[in-house]
Amino acid sequence: MEKLRRELTQAVARVCPPRLANRRDDLVQTAMMRVMELQRREPDRSRLSPSYLYRVAYTALVDELRNVDRRREVPIEEVESLPQQPVASGDPEKSASASQIARAVRDCLRQLAQDRRLAVTLYLQGHTVPEAGELMGWDGKRTENLVYRGLSALRVCLSTKGFEP
Repeated sequence: MEKLRRELTQAVARVCPPRLANRRDDLVQTAMMRVMELQRREPDRSRLSPSYLYRVAYTALVDELRNVDRRREVPIEEVESLPQQPVASGDPEKSASASQIARAVRDCLRQLAQDRRLAVTLYLQGHTVPEAGELMGWDGKRTENLVYRGLSALRVCLSTKGFEP
């Protein structure tokens, strides 16, 4: 197992771009699981070629890249360095307006029932309805209902505060 892990670590190091260096251990682990699953399915396959291990590492990398793009992950350090309020560069009027809109959205979100607030917040953060349902452990129809009714309530609340699309 240790020899296999070393070989997979080398294969991952060859295919992994520098921006994913912090995920190399995860990629090695994913590749190890795939190889072990293959060995479980085909016990007579004892020797794995370097080209096969490279392919496993490559497909693990491609899957991880797709997941990162789909999840739109942002490092926590980057989030902490962002300003609390949205800022429009150069125009104080736009900056004030953006700040008012953000405050109104937060106020309206607070007025929603907790499940709706969670569903709408996930949706506004860029998650799809199925992703939000999966994250919260809800079935698809419930999540869809919560998101769309929550968005409707959010629109009504914002229009009462004078914000129209």
